[in-house]
Amino acid sequence: MTNYFWFSLLIAVNSLLILTLAMNVSRLRIKHRISLGDGGNKCLMAAIRTHGNSVEQLPLFALIILTLTLLSASTNLLASLVIGFTLARFSHAYGMLYRVFIARRIGSAFSYIFQLISAASVCLLLLS
Repeated sequence: MTNYFWFSLLIAVNSLLILTLAMNVSRLRIKHRISLGDGGNKCLMAAIRTHGNSVEQLPLFALIILTLTLLSASTNLLASLVIGFTLARFSHAYGMLYRVFIARRIGSAFSYIFQLISAASVCLLLLS
């Protein structure tokens, strides 16, 4: 039987991150009384993009992790990919919301790196 621990952890933690980012958008909309768009408000604009970027990145990575899980990838590989990607997403969100460019840059770079490693791992497992 396949162990879905790392896949489940990825979904749970990153879903909480996305929910928190969505709630932040709602909070800012209420605070600034902006119901549609960003109203030219830079904080709301950053919050919307931060939430949107997280929503863009998680689904594909989750599918890759699920595929690795179904292909019986090693627990160490799954753990490092899930933990690394999740930390990268938190770094990216922090960098976007608090305008810390290096955190945003590191978060983006490592999100891409972990996606590349995970996709390459699927290919290697399929070929072996």
